[in-house]
Amino acid sequence: MNTTILLFLVQDGITNGAIYALLGLALVLVFAVTRVILIPQGEFITFGALTYATLSAGGVPGTAQLALMMGLVAFGFELFSARKSLHVAKVMRAALIYIAFPAIVLALATWLPAHKPGVAVNIALSLLIVAAIGLFLYRIAFQPLAHTSVLVLLIASVGCHLALQGFGLVFFGAEGLRGPPLSDVALSVGPLLFTGQSLAVYGITLALMAALWLFFGYTRYGKALRATAVNRLGARLVGIRTSLSGQIAFLLASVIGAISGILIVPITTLYYDTGFLIGLKGFVAAIIGGLVSYPLTAIAAIVVGIVESFSSFYASNYKEVIVFTLILPVLVLRSLATPAVEEEKD
Repeated sequence: MNTTILLFLVQDGITNGAIYALLGLALVLVFAVTRVILIPQGEFITFGALTYATLSAGGVPGTAQLALMMGLVAFGFELFSARKSLHVAKVMRAALIYIAFPAIVLALATWLPAHKPGVAVNIALSLLIVAAIGLFLYRIAFQPLAHTSVLVLLIASVGCHLALQGFGLVFFGAEGLRGPPLSDVALSVGPLLFTGQSLAVYGITLALMAALWLFFGYTRYGKALRATAVNRLGARLVGIRTSLSGQIAFLLASVIGAISGILIVPITTLYYDTGFLIGLKGFVAAIIGGLVSYPLTAIAAIVVGIVESFSSFYASNYKEVIVFTLILPVLVLRSLATPAVEEEKD
């Protein structure tokens, strides 16, 4: 191996690691706030990527129809849970969120592709669709189970993953898709070539991390999420709606997953089940970060990306095994160093 190859591998590892960092941060956020290990994060990646690719090709993505169907189900759940204290204002608000919003998004997804909108419009519409799916998924599958154990939430998460993956196969088929790049700009630095897409990965990752830092540090909702992550019972006692915190966490996670997919799909062909494996690598970074530390998760994600890059060069047949093996020593060390604690009771 010469210096040029070394630089190429490091560059590729950092690019992949930036994506894994976003996914790891989303997983840590959701687990800290809701105690849900978000296995469907991979489906948010797939839906974001393939929705963007479908819109760019002039098609109508089935995910827009899925969002409306999930919204109708979530609206039914909302009416049932509030059946003893129904108010017109409450019903109207629920109808706007769960029916009007996805219906408008579906109308836009049906009308806009024929007019060939630009990349920015397709990205925005893809994010709206996946954000709606993430929000409604929490209302349907996890909010009713919010006070159960982590194991029950994990089982529900696995079920959601399998269901959404099946919908992905129905909507997008078994063939892979690629989307147009966000930018055609190219920049050479010595032997390295930075494409517009890789620069977009770096820039958007840093921008999202900065936005999340500002959100959690300086906004009321961000501070409410932090309080819920520290102590759910205490947050409820001081008037914070933990159900709203869960909705925001899932909304942010779905948007982050969709952005990650949009950043990946111009680089490589994605299939309906590709996002699961990508999401697992973000999960490795989150585990190394202990599912609590955002900076450590981001650093671990870069390490995972670089390890994967070098593994592809030296032992491509075993690169996935090598990457996932990284969590074993971390789990062993944490199990030895952390005393057993009882799970928090709600």
